[in-house]
Amino acid sequence: MLGWDLDGDALPAPAVARNRDAILAVLRVVLPATGTILEIASGSGEHAVHVATALPGLTWQPSDPEEAARRSVAAHARRSGVANILPPLDLDAASDRWPVACVDGIVCINMIHIAPWAATEGLMAGAGRTLPAGGVLVLYGPFREGGRHGADSNAAFDADLRARDPRWGVRDLEAVSRVAATAGLELIRRIAMPANNLSLVYRRAALTGN
Repeated sequence: MLGWDLDGDALPAPAVARNRDAILAVLRVVLPATGTILEIASGSGEHAVHVATALPGLTWQPSDPEEAARRSVAAHARRSGVANILPPLDLDAASDRWPVACVDGIVCINMIHIAPWAATEGLMAGAGRTLPAGGVLVLYGPFREGGRHGADSNAAFDADLRARDPRWGVRDLEAVSRVAATAGLELIRRIAMPANNLSLVYRRAALTGN
């Protein structure tokens, strides 16, 4: 949940301070050392600043479909003075047309459970279009496995999400991976994270038939 910063456009997201270091530790290992990384649903922009600061060899391309979020990303980037963050793009993951043609990696933090399932389908299709062979898509958030929640707190969170919007909800890892496979993406790593979350790393397969 984002809250307004009365001093400007920068929005604070309290959860970022709790999970940013654990997420960064994963990204250090799975992302390339150099190249352009597209972040889907950047939200406040605080993850963008944290990661871009720690990984200066990468060019960080934030994006979000919400204008207020894009203003927040830009404000946090200005305040940080970090040079390797690009202006945020207006990008809806569910769209079949993204305003970017090719990137070296994609990161999506805490998005697919607070969006319609079409956003997951669009995310995977877009990753398939924009990633090179061997490029990775990294997801972070809560997931069900084998139809079960990993903790009672996740089950309660799922029920709350569905009550707020029936199109939302904690997703089944297996269902996400099936959609990924249709876009040429293979799950290569499942990493347990704090607070009963997971990081999932999908890799773009080599193109065949060309």
